[in-house]
Amino acid sequence: WKDLEWVSRVRVNTQAVLKRAQSIQGQKLPKKQWQSAWLLKAVTCIDLTTLSGDDTPSNVHRLCMKAIQPVRHDLLRKMDMHDKGISTAAVCVYPSRVADAVRSLKAANSSIPVASVATGFPAGQTPLESRLQEVRSAVNDGATEIDIVINRMLALTGQWEAMFNEIRLFREACGDAHMKTILAVGELETLSNVYKASMVAMMAGSDFIKTSTGKEAVNATYPVAIVMLRAIRDYFLCTGHKVGFKPAGGIRTAQESLVWLTLIKEELGSEWLHPHLFRLGASSLLADIERQIYHEVTGQYAALHELPMA
Repeated sequence: WKDLEWVSRVRVNTQAVLKRAQSIQGQKLPKKQWQSAWLLKAVTCIDLTTLSGDDTPSNVHRLCMKAIQPVRHDLLRKMDMHDKGISTAAVCVYPSRVADAVRSLKAANSSIPVASVATGFPAGQTPLESRLQEVRSAVNDGATEIDIVINRMLALTGQWEAMFNEIRLFREACGDAHMKTILAVGELETLSNVYKASMVAMMAGSDFIKTSTGKEAVNATYPVAIVMLRAIRDYFLCTGHKVGFKPAGGIRTAQESLVWLTLIKEELGSEWLHPHLFRLGASSLLADIERQIYHEVTGQYAALHELPMA
């Protein structure tokens, strides 16, 4: 389904979106063992990420080990969850570190997928051919999920056809790998642009749409998420095809992860509450979730040295 003429005419009711965002933040969240259950669900949806200039094979290896055993084994045992295969949904790294991650996970006999950012991340301002080459090289190194960034200039100037064509090329370069399309919502200026970019990305074959690179000034906010989730719902109603959603950037606390899960459940339903349709892009979130689980199990808060780093 492709109807760019219709996309260019869409308008978003900003006030209604802001009101909905306010109501979601004011809701009561689960407590005690129910909270722990939801937090473990959040863990299984995390794309555990490191995207730093100082990434080395050793800290990528440590990240992979943390992804395999995200919560301390003794804590899981006390909750009777030690044999349920709890791990994060994926490990996300730069293209040049994909081979390191694949090697570490293979050595540990783990089937956790490796995701890689590509296409001139985070700005997307490199020539098209080099962006495509980046995708191909990450896939060749063993990445089974590619997080591409859109060219924001095309969205801001309303060149939806050109944006559609670019994303199609990325889709072809991904081959069998899952493609998550990063909209960099903090740079799209209006909620209408966010809706339009979401629709075009889905029409062009994205498996997921993702809010941000985590490198912009504004990242995953609830109003933007609501607009993207409504776009996913509209696309599903028109085509019968389910597209996943990934908020990323600035999600640091266990409480926030609960709000995100609640939002997904209310807007799209329980079917979307699984790693194949919902991911949380995060680097420091897991540490806070593990601290909350530690508190629920032991009744005390963990000192920093008591939980292994990601």
